Amino acid sequence: MFRRRCPSKATIRALYGAIVAQARSPSFYTSYEVPDTIEGRFDMIVLHQFLCVRRLARDPETRSLGQAVFDLFCRDLDHNLREMGVSDLAVPRQMRAFGEAYYGRSLAYERALAKGPEACAAALARNVLGAGGIPAGALRLAHYVLEVARILDQIPASALACGALSFPDPDRIPLDATA
Repeated sequence: MFRRRCPSKATIRALYGAIVAQARSPSFYTSYEVPDTIEGRFDMIVLHQFLCVRRLARDPETRSLGQAVFDLFCRDLDHNLREMGVSDLAVPRQMRAFGEAYYGRSLAYERALAKGPEACAAALARNVLGAGGIPAGALRLAHYVLEVARILDQIPASALACGALSFPDPDRIPLDATA
């Protein structure tokens, strides 16, 4: 009765799978100006991971899922580093750098979401696009992120607890961030 419920592996895999699938959407790399590089793809996974974990953390029913999804994210990064030929001695150093990047970006995105579209676009330009100014891709990506946050906030915790996570089609986000 007082035992803590652990999220199922299938639920964790479903949530993380949705995050990775969305981050791999070609639109981000063709229409949003995200660099189609290892770093660009990492940044898109981090962005979607942040949005998902942010939503999961808001509800006691799904809070433990956020940590479980993050843990799978870390295991996946570790596996991918090893697949890319990074030495066993270098993997921990790389994982630490990834962890610092994840937490730094998450903090920046959380603060930017609270401040609105302009701050969000600036954070995305800096962290995802590597741009000093705010290019059109950053404005569109900010509009997308705000829409994703709004949609995720409406998903019932019970649906998330079952692994039901969906993101909007990035192609349907208007080119003009004010539209």
